[in-house]
Order: sequence, then C-alpha cells, then structure tokens
Amino acid sequence: MRWTLVVPLKPLARAKSRLSDTAADGVRPGLALAFAQDTVAAALACAAVRDVAVVTDDVLAGRELAALGARIVPDEPGGGLNAALAHAAAVVRAHRPACAVAALNADLPALRPLELARVLDAAAEFPRAFLADAAAIGTTLLAASPGRELRPAFGTDSRARHHASGAVELCLSAVESVRQDVDTGEDLRAALALGVGPRTAAVAAGLLIPGQPGT
Repeated sequence: MRWTLVVPLKPLARAKSRLSDTAADGVRPGLALAFAQDTVAAALACAAVRDVAVVTDDVLAGRELAALGARIVPDEPGGGLNAALAHAAAVVRAHRPACAVAALNADLPALRPLELARVLDAAAEFPRAFLADAAAIGTTLLAASPGRELRPAFGTDSRARHHASGAVELCLSAVESVRQDVDTGEDLRAALALGVGPRTAAVAAGLLIPGQPGT
C-alpha cells in the first residue's frame, strides 16, 4: 500500500510561538518553514508515500513546498487544524477515492524515510491507526486505510482522543524520527540530537540553543 500524506501548516507568522525562548519573532517563521521543508522532503523520499498534499494558506510556504513536489491545498474551511485535515483528505480522495490517507505533522525535521515507511506499513494493517509523539501525549501521524474516513482529532491530548475514536495506537520501536515533533526548545534539542534535515540545520546553526555545544 502506498499513501497520500496530508500535512497541515498554519501561516508562518503565527507558527511555533512556544519556541519564543529559543528563537526570536523574526526567526520563528523561517524555522517553521525549514521544519516543513525537511518534513516534506523526507516524506516524498519514502517508498511507502505516493504523494504529499500540504494544506496551507501561507503563500511563501506554499511556493517553497510546491517546489519540493508537494501539492498545495488551500485551507478553505478556515476552521482550525482538524477541519483543514478533513478538507485536504476530501480533496485528495476526490481524485483517487480508493487511496490510503495519512495526516502527518509538519514539524518533524529529523524525519527519516525508512522509519516513516515502517510506520505506514504497520498502519496498513488497520482501518485507522495513529502514532503518539515523543511526549506520549500528542499524535504525529494518523492513518486511514482505503474506504475509511480520517476523522482527525488533533489538539490537546490527541493521543487519548484518537484512541477514544477507535484508532489503533501503533506501538513501534526505532521510529523516533517520526515521533519527534518540535514545539519547544527542548523538542528542538531532541530533534537536533537525532539529526535534522539540511534546512533546519542551517537555520538552527544561527541560534543559541541552551544545552547545545557552544552555548
């Protein structure tokens, strides 16, 4: 089974506010874009992925991610993250009704194609499945097999919410890069320790990150 991934990205000016202790206001939009670029590039390099649709209204992000090969879906509902994901899933299935769809966070700068393939291959065994984040509170990936609705429930305590919705939790080892989303400075340090993509590495090189060598 090959998957279509839907990746939500809010306007860059409003992205990653919880990184304010690590990155200044003028830096965070570029950092959020770098996260998304490295995430999308790694996803497109994954053998289990057919294509990637990014749902965003940010013009710069749309242009840069389209240049990597992603399809850009406007956030027409304007109703928040879950509405955006449901809309994107409906758009891609309007063209391929039988495709498998998975929602993937845009802030996985350490994402490894082989690890993503392991997660998607495991998800193919279930109607709906999800992967918890590194903190074991949120969700970084939610998958729906052909013929199944995505039914996203991202947000506070999304791990519990997806479990309650009937989705199967994927309990896999050695997929840290798919779990390590970045919301805080501590998350960024963890991602850097795993090894981030080139765009995130370039932006992060200009930051003074507590706990990193040279700080």
